[in-house]
Amino acid sequence: MNSLKTFSAAALFSCLAMSAALAETFEVKMLNQGEKGSMVFEPDFVALKPGDTVRFIPTHKSHNVATIEGMVPEGATGFKSKINEAFEIALDHPGFYGIKCSPHYGMGMVMLIKVGDAQLPDSYKAVEHPARAKPRFDALLAAAEAKP
Repeated sequence: MNSLKTFSAAALFSCLAMSAALAETFEVKMLNQGEKGSMVFEPDFVALKPGDTVRFIPTHKSHNVATIEGMVPEGATGFKSKINEAFEIALDHPGFYGIKCSPHYGMGMVMLIKVGDAQLPDSYKAVEHPARAKPRFDALLAAAEAKP
Protein backbone atom coordinates (compact mmCIF):
# COMPACT_ATOMS: atom_id res chain seq x y z
CA MET A 1 0.00 0.00 0.00
CA ASN A 2 2.84 2.39 0.80
CA SER A 3 4.38 1.88 -2.66
CA LEU A 4 1.01 2.77 -4.26
CA LYS A 5 0.93 6.05 -2.30
CA THR A 6 4.51 6.78 -3.32
CA PHE A 7 3.71 6.04 -6.97
CA SER A 8 0.56 8.21 -6.84
CA ALA A 9 2.45 11.12 -5.28
CA ALA A 10 5.22 10.79 -7.87
CA ALA A 11 2.69 10.70 -10.72
CA LEU A 12 0.90 13.76 -9.36
CA PHE A 13 4.18 15.67 -8.96
CA SER A 14 5.18 14.71 -12.50
CA CYS A 15 1.87 15.98 -13.92
CA LEU A 16 2.16 19.26 -12.01
CA ALA A 17 5.75 19.73 -13.17
CA MET A 18 4.76 19.09 -16.80
CA SER A 19 1.88 21.59 -16.67
CA ALA A 20 4.18 24.21 -15.13
CA ALA A 21 6.74 23.51 -17.85
CA LEU A 22 4.09 24.04 -20.54
CA ALA A 23 3.06 27.44 -19.14
CA GLU A 24 4.56 30.40 -20.99
CA THR A 25 5.73 33.80 -19.82
CA PHE A 26 4.84 36.85 -21.90
CA GLU A 27 6.74 40.10 -21.48
CA VAL A 28 4.95 43.42 -21.73
CA LYS A 29 6.95 46.64 -21.71
CA MET A 30 5.62 49.82 -20.15
CA LEU A 31 6.89 52.58 -22.44
CA ASN A 32 6.87 56.38 -22.56
CA GLN A 33 7.06 56.11 -26.36
CA GLY A 34 6.31 53.10 -28.55
CA GLU A 35 5.10 52.06 -31.99
CA LYS A 36 1.54 53.26 -31.25
CA GLY A 37 2.47 56.58 -29.66
CA SER A 38 3.20 57.86 -26.19
CA MET A 39 2.44 56.10 -22.91
CA VAL A 40 1.81 52.57 -24.17
CA PHE A 41 2.08 48.94 -23.25
CA GLU A 42 3.87 46.84 -25.86
CA PRO A 43 2.23 44.64 -26.81
CA ASP A 44 -1.15 46.12 -25.93
CA PHE A 45 -3.01 42.81 -26.39
CA VAL A 46 -1.92 39.33 -25.31
CA ALA A 47 -3.82 36.05 -25.46
CA LEU A 48 -2.81 33.52 -22.83
CA LYS A 49 -3.63 29.99 -21.84
CA PRO A 50 -4.78 29.59 -18.24
CA GLY A 51 -1.66 29.31 -16.09
CA ASP A 52 0.50 31.48 -18.34
CA THR A 53 2.37 34.38 -16.79
CA VAL A 54 2.64 38.02 -17.80
CA ARG A 55 5.78 39.92 -16.80
CA PHE A 56 5.35 43.70 -16.91
CA ILE A 57 8.59 45.62 -17.33
CA PRO A 58 8.74 49.37 -16.58
CA THR A 59 11.25 50.82 -19.04
CA HIS A 60 10.97 54.34 -17.60
CA LYS A 61 10.17 55.70 -14.15
CA SER A 62 6.61 56.27 -12.96
CA HIS A 63 4.85 53.25 -14.51
CA ASN A 64 2.79 50.56 -12.83
CA VAL A 65 0.16 48.04 -13.89
CA ALA A 66 -3.36 47.65 -12.48
CA THR A 67 -6.63 46.04 -13.46
CA ILE A 68 -9.50 48.36 -14.34
CA GLU A 69 -12.64 48.18 -12.22
CA GLY A 70 -15.41 46.48 -14.19
CA MET A 71 -12.92 44.82 -16.56
CA VAL A 72 -11.93 41.70 -14.63
CA PRO A 73 -13.54 38.28 -15.23
CA GLU A 74 -16.26 37.33 -12.78
CA GLY A 75 -14.70 35.50 -9.85
CA ALA A 76 -11.16 36.74 -10.59
CA THR A 77 -9.21 39.08 -8.36
CA GLY A 78 -7.80 42.34 -9.64
CA PHE A 79 -4.19 43.36 -9.07
CA LYS A 80 -2.00 46.44 -8.83
CA SER A 81 1.77 46.74 -8.85
CA LYS A 82 4.00 49.29 -7.20
CA ILE A 83 5.34 52.22 -9.21
CA ASN A 84 8.72 51.59 -10.93
CA GLU A 85 8.76 47.85 -10.18
CA ALA A 86 8.61 44.90 -12.54
CA PHE A 87 5.52 42.83 -11.86
CA GLU A 88 4.73 39.25 -12.73
CA ILE A 89 1.40 37.45 -12.45
CA ALA A 90 0.13 34.03 -13.49
CA LEU A 91 -3.46 34.23 -14.71
CA ASP A 92 -5.53 31.09 -14.24
CA HIS A 93 -9.06 32.47 -14.48
CA PRO A 94 -10.39 32.56 -18.09
CA GLY A 95 -11.73 35.85 -19.39
CA PHE A 96 -10.62 39.34 -20.34
CA TYR A 97 -8.60 41.69 -18.13
CA GLY A 98 -8.59 45.45 -18.78
CA ILE A 99 -5.22 46.88 -17.74
CA LYS A 100 -4.00 50.42 -17.09
CA CYS A 101 -0.95 52.25 -15.88
CA SER A 102 -2.48 54.19 -12.99
CA PRO A 103 -0.41 57.39 -13.40
CA HIS A 104 -0.88 57.44 -17.19
CA TYR A 105 -4.44 56.12 -17.58
CA GLY A 106 -5.59 59.62 -18.50
CA MET A 107 -2.95 59.64 -21.25
CA GLY A 108 -4.39 56.43 -22.72
CA MET A 109 -1.95 53.87 -21.31
CA VAL A 110 -4.12 50.74 -21.44
CA MET A 111 -4.03 47.17 -22.68
CA LEU A 112 -6.18 44.04 -22.84
CA ILE A 113 -5.36 40.47 -21.80
CA LYS A 114 -7.40 37.46 -22.89
CA VAL A 115 -7.04 34.25 -20.89
CA GLY A 116 -8.33 31.01 -22.35
CA ASP A 117 -11.37 30.56 -24.55
CA ALA A 118 -13.50 33.52 -23.52
CA GLN A 119 -16.15 35.80 -24.94
CA LEU A 120 -15.79 39.53 -24.43
CA PRO A 121 -18.52 40.65 -21.98
CA ASP A 122 -20.81 43.39 -23.30
CA SER A 123 -20.39 45.18 -19.97
CA TYR A 124 -16.76 46.00 -20.84
CA LYS A 125 -17.96 48.38 -23.57
CA ALA A 126 -19.92 50.37 -20.98
CA VAL A 127 -16.93 50.99 -18.68
CA GLU A 128 -16.03 54.67 -18.69
CA HIS A 129 -12.44 55.65 -19.46
CA PRO A 130 -10.56 58.94 -19.63
CA ALA A 131 -10.81 60.69 -23.02
CA ARG A 132 -7.45 59.46 -24.38
CA ALA A 133 -7.93 55.89 -23.09
CA LYS A 134 -11.37 55.44 -24.65
CA PRO A 135 -10.35 55.26 -28.34
CA ARG A 136 -7.47 52.92 -27.50
CA PHE A 137 -9.82 50.63 -25.60
CA ASP A 138 -12.45 50.82 -28.33
CA ALA A 139 -9.82 49.60 -30.82
CA LEU A 140 -8.60 46.84 -28.48
CA LEU A 141 -12.15 45.60 -27.78
CA ALA A 142 -13.04 45.61 -31.48
CA ALA A 143 -9.87 43.67 -32.32
CA ALA A 144 -10.55 41.18 -29.52
CA GLU A 145 -14.08 40.54 -30.81
CA ALA A 146 -12.75 40.00 -34.33
CA LYS A 147 -10.20 37.37 -33.26
CA PRO A 148 -11.38 33.77 -32.99
